[in-house]
Order: sequence, then C-alpha cells, then structure tokens
Amino acid sequence: MTGGQPHTADQLPTIVLVGLMGTGKSTIGRALADRLGRDFLDSDRMIEARTGQTVRELWEAGGEAAYRPLERAVVVAALGAEDPVVLAAPGGVVEDGEAVRALQRGAAVVYLRTQPETIAARLGGEVTHRPLLDGEPEELLSTLFARRDAMYRDIAGVVVEADGLPPDAVVEAVLDALATGGS
Repeated sequence: MTGGQPHTADQLPTIVLVGLMGTGKSTIGRALADRLGRDFLDSDRMIEARTGQTVRELWEAGGEAAYRPLERAVVVAALGAEDPVVLAAPGGVVEDGEAVRALQRGAAVVYLRTQPETIAARLGGEVTHRPLLDGEPEELLSTLFARRDAMYRDIAGVVVEADGLPPDAVVEAVLDALATGGS
C-alpha cells in the first residue's frame, strides 16, 4: 500500500493481488472489482490475449525464461491504466525485480496468503492450464511457498490470511485492511 495510509474505497490506487497460483486471486479480484466499480484484469488472460496462446502453450514453447517477461509486461501495462483497476498478478511477480519496482510505485499490493496444502486441495486435479504444477502439485506449491512467502510479505502493504475463508469474507478482509492502512 502506498505509504501505509488508510483510504476510502474511492481513493484507493490500483489494487494488485499477489500470492501463489491457485490462491484465488482471480476469484477475489473479480469480486473486489465489482464491489469497487472497477475493471478487473487477470494477468494470465492478458498474456493470452496479447499472444493468442494459452499459458501452457507459451510455457511449453519457451519455458519460464520466455514467459516471465510477458508477465512483467502485463503488470506494467495494468499499472499504467488511466483509471485504478484490480489486477490479479502472476504468482512469480515477486521474482522479477523490474515488476516489483513497478508495484512499489503506487499500487496497493495485497498478499492473499494461502497454505500450499489448501491450494492443492482446492485445485484437485484441475491443473491443466498451470504447467508448473505438472507432477506433484503440493510438493511444488510447498517449495514455492517457502521461497516466496517472505517476498510477498515484503512487497505487500496488506496481508490477508485467506485459508478457509469463503471469497466474500476474503473480499471484506481486503477492503477492511485497505481502509485501515494495513494487515
């Protein structure tokens, strides 16, 4: 969050939801955008619209090294929108220094913190569009969580513990935290 200052809903800058893949950033982001009367942008859909390929196709064709610059480009584009939006950021955004610097220049960054086992259970076998989760999803999610949790916390002005909460409760927690200026 910019400066840690409380905001009313109409004063909020662009809100960026960060967290591991499968935390519910898209679901929460759509609901939050509806509540605030803003556009919702999903980084994966933005990349697919720009390239005409699915996340899986892009990942398989060029791997992580080719995919991460696309993520950075859509994050920077979303942050440059004329009006504030709600953005579901890519899970790996915290591993890209340029994207992190862009987020720190005025976005209200919200970390939807969800435990790896919760995500794995939520996703079940539905990982077809998430190439990183091929194989052992819970093991990979645990590894990513261990590596990224502190990074998400470092860039987020708000941390919402989303485990076990229904989407409407997460949206309320995000709005409450943004209104009070912290987590």
